[in-house]
Amino acid sequence: MDGLDWNAALAALAWQVDLGATEAILDAPVNRYELGDAQPVPKAAAVAAVAATAALDPVAAADPVEEARRAAAAAPTLEALREAMAAYDHCDLKRGARNTVFCDGNPAARLMLIGEAPGREEDAAGRPFVGRAGQLLDRMFAAIGLARTSPDPAGALYITNVMPWRPPQNRDPSAEEVAMMTPFLARHVELAAPDLIVVTGNTACAALLGRTGITRLRGRWAEAWGRPVMPMCHPAYLLRNPEAKREAWADLLEVKARLAR
Repeated sequence: MDGLDWNAALAALAWQVDLGATEAILDAPVNRYELGDAQPVPKAAAVAAVAATAALDPVAAADPVEEARRAAAAAPTLEALREAMAAYDHCDLKRGARNTVFCDGNPAARLMLIGEAPGREEDAAGRPFVGRAGQLLDRMFAAIGLARTSPDPAGALYITNVMPWRPPQNRDPSAEEVAMMTPFLARHVELAAPDLIVVTGNTACAALLGRTGITRLRGRWAEAWGRPVMPMCHPAYLLRNPEAKREAWADLLEVKARLAR
Protein backbone atom coordinates (compact mmCIF):
# COMPACT_ATOMS: atom_id res chain seq x y z
CA MET A 1 0.00 0.00 0.00
CA ASP A 2 3.00 2.32 -0.17
CA GLY A 3 2.16 5.49 -2.09
CA LEU A 4 -1.62 5.05 -1.57
CA ASP A 5 -3.09 8.30 -0.28
CA TRP A 6 -5.87 8.53 2.30
CA ASN A 7 -8.72 9.14 -0.15
CA ALA A 8 -7.67 6.27 -2.41
CA ALA A 9 -7.37 3.94 0.59
CA LEU A 10 -10.85 4.88 1.84
CA ALA A 11 -12.32 4.37 -1.65
CA ALA A 12 -10.66 0.93 -1.86
CA LEU A 13 -12.05 -0.01 1.55
CA ALA A 14 -15.56 1.10 0.59
CA TRP A 15 -15.32 -0.91 -2.63
CA GLN A 16 -14.38 -4.04 -0.68
CA VAL A 17 -17.34 -3.50 1.67
CA ASP A 18 -19.68 -3.28 -1.34
CA LEU A 19 -18.29 -6.60 -2.56
CA GLY A 20 -19.10 -8.19 0.79
CA ALA A 21 -15.71 -8.08 2.47
CA THR A 22 -17.06 -6.99 5.84
CA GLU A 23 -14.22 -8.11 8.09
CA ALA A 24 -10.76 -6.66 8.47
CA ILE A 25 -7.84 -8.61 7.02
CA LEU A 26 -5.69 -9.86 9.86
CA ASP A 27 -2.00 -10.73 10.02
CA ALA A 28 -2.82 -14.45 10.22
CA PRO A 29 -5.59 -16.50 8.52
CA VAL A 30 -8.75 -17.26 10.51
CA ASN A 31 -9.89 -20.87 10.98
CA ARG A 32 -13.65 -20.60 10.58
CA TYR A 33 -14.20 -24.13 11.95
CA GLU A 34 -12.89 -22.97 15.31
CA LEU A 35 -15.27 -19.99 15.47
CA GLY A 36 -18.38 -22.10 15.95
CA ASP A 37 -21.53 -20.00 15.57
CA ALA A 38 -19.70 -16.68 15.38
CA GLN A 39 -21.07 -14.54 12.59
CA PRO A 40 -19.23 -12.05 10.39
CA VAL A 41 -19.70 -8.36 11.02
CA PRO A 42 -22.95 -7.15 9.35
CA LYS A 43 -22.42 -5.06 6.26
CA ALA A 44 -24.21 -2.08 7.82
CA ALA A 45 -21.71 -2.08 10.68
CA ALA A 46 -18.82 -2.28 8.27
CA VAL A 47 -20.18 0.63 6.27
CA ALA A 48 -20.54 2.61 9.49
CA ALA A 49 -16.92 1.82 10.30
CA VAL A 50 -15.87 3.12 6.90
CA ALA A 51 -17.82 6.34 7.51
CA ALA A 52 -16.26 6.72 10.95
CA THR A 53 -12.83 6.39 9.38
CA ALA A 54 -13.47 9.65 7.53
CA ALA A 55 -13.05 11.45 10.82
CA LEU A 56 -9.35 10.61 10.62
CA ASP A 57 -8.97 12.81 7.56
CA PRO A 58 -8.83 16.49 8.59
CA VAL A 59 -10.03 17.73 5.19
CA ALA A 60 -12.98 15.36 4.96
CA ALA A 61 -13.98 15.83 8.60
CA ALA A 62 -13.84 19.63 8.79
CA ASP A 63 -16.82 21.95 8.39
CA PRO A 64 -15.90 23.76 5.15
CA VAL A 65 -17.59 27.02 6.14
CA GLU A 66 -16.02 27.06 9.59
CA GLU A 67 -12.62 26.31 8.07
CA ALA A 68 -13.14 29.23 5.69
CA ARG A 69 -14.03 31.52 8.60
CA ARG A 70 -10.89 30.59 10.50
CA ALA A 71 -8.64 30.95 7.47
CA ALA A 72 -10.13 34.30 6.49
CA ALA A 73 -10.02 35.72 10.01
CA ALA A 74 -6.34 34.80 10.31
CA ALA A 75 -5.39 36.84 7.21
CA PRO A 76 -4.02 40.24 8.29
CA THR A 77 -3.57 41.64 4.76
CA LEU A 78 -5.08 41.28 1.31
CA GLU A 79 -2.04 39.35 0.14
CA ALA A 80 -2.38 36.96 3.07
CA LEU A 81 -6.07 36.57 2.23
CA ARG A 82 -5.18 35.75 -1.36
CA GLU A 83 -2.80 33.05 -0.15
CA ALA A 84 -5.34 31.66 2.32
CA MET A 85 -7.96 31.45 -0.40
CA ALA A 86 -5.57 29.76 -2.83
CA ALA A 87 -4.72 27.19 -0.13
CA TYR A 88 -8.38 26.42 0.66
CA ASP A 89 -9.11 22.89 -0.56
CA HIS A 90 -12.76 22.30 0.31
CA CYS A 91 -14.30 23.81 -2.84
CA ASP A 92 -14.25 21.38 -5.76
CA LEU A 93 -14.30 24.25 -8.27
CA LYS A 94 -10.64 24.83 -7.48
CA ARG A 95 -9.69 21.49 -9.03
CA GLY A 96 -11.00 22.44 -12.45
CA ALA A 97 -9.79 26.06 -12.52
CA ARG A 98 -6.58 27.32 -14.09
CA ASN A 99 -6.19 30.28 -11.74
CA THR A 100 -7.46 31.68 -8.47
CA VAL A 101 -9.08 34.96 -9.53
CA PHE A 102 -8.67 37.27 -6.56
CA CYS A 103 -9.01 40.92 -7.57
CA ASP A 104 -8.17 43.73 -9.96
CA GLY A 105 -7.94 47.48 -9.62
CA ASN A 106 -6.92 49.73 -6.77
CA PRO A 107 -7.59 48.25 -3.29
CA ALA A 108 -7.66 51.77 -1.87
CA ALA A 109 -10.68 52.66 -4.04
CA ARG A 110 -13.75 54.09 -2.38
CA LEU A 111 -15.93 51.77 -4.46
CA MET A 112 -15.64 47.98 -4.45
CA LEU A 113 -17.46 46.01 -7.13
CA ILE A 114 -18.32 42.36 -6.48
CA GLY A 115 -19.25 40.07 -9.35
CA GLU A 116 -20.31 36.45 -9.46
CA ALA A 117 -17.58 34.10 -10.72
CA PRO A 118 -14.83 34.04 -13.34
CA GLY A 119 -15.60 33.05 -16.90
CA ARG A 120 -13.25 31.45 -19.40
CA GLU A 121 -11.27 34.64 -20.12
CA GLU A 122 -11.01 35.52 -16.44
CA ASP A 123 -9.88 32.03 -15.51
CA ALA A 124 -7.15 32.21 -18.16
CA ALA A 125 -6.00 35.70 -17.18
CA GLY A 126 -6.34 35.31 -13.40
CA ARG A 127 -8.23 38.63 -13.20
CA PRO A 128 -11.95 39.43 -12.89
CA PHE A 129 -13.99 41.03 -15.67
CA VAL A 130 -11.59 40.88 -18.62
CA GLY A 131 -13.92 39.51 -21.31
CA ARG A 132 -16.69 41.31 -23.20
CA ALA A 133 -18.63 41.86 -19.99
CA GLY A 134 -15.53 43.34 -18.40
CA GLN A 135 -15.02 45.71 -21.29
CA LEU A 136 -18.60 46.92 -20.92
CA LEU A 137 -18.07 47.27 -17.18
CA ASP A 138 -15.05 49.50 -17.75
CA ARG A 139 -17.04 51.74 -20.12
CA MET A 140 -19.94 51.95 -17.68
CA PHE A 141 -17.84 53.12 -14.76
CA ALA A 142 -15.67 55.35 -16.92
CA ALA A 143 -18.89 57.25 -17.64
CA ILE A 144 -19.03 58.25 -13.96
CA GLY A 145 -15.31 58.90 -13.68
CA LEU A 146 -14.09 55.61 -12.20
CA ALA A 147 -11.43 53.24 -13.55
CA ARG A 148 -9.71 50.17 -12.23
CA THR A 149 -6.39 51.59 -13.48
CA SER A 150 -6.67 54.86 -11.53
CA PRO A 151 -4.03 55.41 -8.82
CA ASP A 152 -6.27 58.00 -7.16
CA PRO A 153 -8.65 56.31 -4.69
CA ALA A 154 -11.34 58.90 -5.46
CA GLY A 155 -11.42 57.87 -9.11
CA ALA A 156 -10.51 54.20 -8.69
CA LEU A 157 -12.45 50.97 -8.90
CA TYR A 158 -11.63 47.78 -7.00
CA ILE A 159 -13.07 44.54 -8.36
CA THR A 160 -13.48 41.01 -7.06
CA ASN A 161 -15.91 38.08 -7.33
CA VAL A 162 -17.82 35.94 -4.87
CA MET A 163 -16.18 32.84 -6.36
CA PRO A 164 -12.46 32.87 -7.16
CA TRP A 165 -12.71 29.78 -9.39
CA ARG A 166 -14.59 29.26 -12.61
CA PRO A 167 -17.59 26.90 -12.39
CA PRO A 168 -17.63 24.31 -15.19
CA GLN A 169 -19.50 25.46 -18.29
CA ASN A 170 -19.99 28.83 -16.54
CA ARG A 171 -22.86 27.40 -14.50
CA ASP A 172 -24.17 29.31 -11.50
CA PRO A 173 -22.29 28.52 -8.28
CA SER A 174 -24.24 26.30 -5.89
CA ALA A 175 -25.47 27.57 -2.53
CA GLU A 176 -22.87 25.37 -0.82
CA GLU A 177 -20.06 26.83 -2.91
CA VAL A 178 -21.19 30.37 -2.19
CA ALA A 179 -21.41 29.61 1.54
CA MET A 180 -17.82 28.34 1.54
CA MET A 181 -16.41 31.46 -0.05
CA THR A 182 -18.54 34.10 1.70
CA PRO A 183 -16.25 34.29 4.78
CA PHE A 184 -13.33 35.09 2.49
CA LEU A 185 -15.42 37.74 0.75
CA ALA A 186 -16.47 39.31 4.05
CA ARG A 187 -12.84 39.52 5.13
CA HIS A 188 -11.93 40.94 1.71
CA VAL A 189 -14.42 43.76 2.22
CA GLU A 190 -13.17 44.33 5.76
CA LEU A 191 -9.54 44.62 4.65
CA ALA A 192 -10.25 46.79 1.59
CA ALA A 193 -12.65 48.97 3.60
CA PRO A 194 -14.52 50.61 0.70
CA ASP A 195 -17.00 53.42 1.29
CA LEU A 196 -19.64 51.58 -0.70
CA ILE A 197 -20.15 48.35 -2.65
CA VAL A 198 -21.75 47.53 -5.98
CA VAL A 199 -22.91 43.93 -6.44
CA THR A 200 -23.66 42.59 -9.91
CA GLY A 201 -25.90 39.60 -10.42
CA ASN A 202 -27.80 37.15 -8.26
CA THR A 203 -24.83 35.28 -6.83
CA ALA A 204 -23.34 38.46 -5.37
CA CYS A 205 -26.75 39.50 -4.02
CA ALA A 206 -27.15 36.11 -2.37
CA ALA A 207 -23.72 36.33 -0.73
CA LEU A 208 -24.08 39.84 0.65
CA LEU A 209 -27.82 40.40 1.02
CA GLY A 210 -29.16 36.87 1.40
CA ARG A 211 -31.62 37.54 -1.42
CA THR A 212 -31.87 36.96 -5.15
CA GLY A 213 -33.97 38.46 -7.92
CA ILE A 214 -31.63 41.06 -9.33
CA THR A 215 -34.24 42.70 -11.56
CA ARG A 216 -36.28 43.50 -8.41
CA LEU A 217 -33.31 44.40 -6.22
CA ARG A 218 -31.39 46.59 -8.66
CA GLY A 219 -31.38 50.30 -8.09
CA ARG A 220 -32.34 50.03 -4.41
CA TRP A 221 -29.75 50.74 -1.75
CA ALA A 222 -29.22 48.00 0.80
CA GLU A 223 -26.61 47.35 3.46
CA ALA A 224 -24.17 44.52 4.11
CA TRP A 225 -21.25 44.21 6.52
CA GLY A 226 -21.82 47.79 7.66
CA ARG A 227 -21.57 49.34 4.19
CA PRO A 228 -24.10 50.64 1.65
CA VAL A 229 -24.67 48.25 -1.24
CA MET A 230 -26.09 48.99 -4.69
CA PRO A 231 -27.30 45.91 -6.61
CA MET A 232 -26.94 46.18 -10.39
CA CYS A 233 -27.53 43.86 -13.31
CA HIS A 234 -24.42 42.01 -14.40
CA PRO A 235 -22.76 43.40 -17.55
CA ALA A 236 -23.22 40.00 -19.20
CA TYR A 237 -26.98 40.41 -18.70
CA LEU A 238 -26.80 43.87 -20.26
CA LEU A 239 -25.04 42.44 -23.30
CA ARG A 240 -27.92 39.99 -23.73
CA ASN A 241 -30.58 42.59 -22.90
CA PRO A 242 -29.38 45.99 -24.16
CA GLU A 243 -32.74 47.58 -23.32
CA ALA A 244 -31.75 47.22 -19.63
CA LYS A 245 -28.80 49.59 -20.08
CA ARG A 246 -31.06 52.59 -19.37
CA GLU A 247 -31.78 51.22 -15.89
CA ALA A 248 -28.07 50.46 -15.40
CA TRP A 249 -27.28 54.08 -16.22
CA ALA A 250 -29.76 55.22 -13.58
CA ASP A 251 -28.05 52.94 -11.06
CA LEU A 252 -24.65 54.36 -11.97
CA LEU A 253 -25.93 57.89 -11.38
CA GLU A 254 -27.13 56.80 -7.94
CA VAL A 255 -23.64 55.48 -7.20
CA LYS A 256 -22.05 58.69 -8.45
CA ALA A 257 -24.33 60.80 -6.25
CA ARG A 258 -23.59 58.64 -3.20
CA LEU A 259 -19.83 59.01 -3.75
CA ALA A 260 -20.23 62.79 -4.01
CA ARG A 261 -21.67 63.11 -0.50
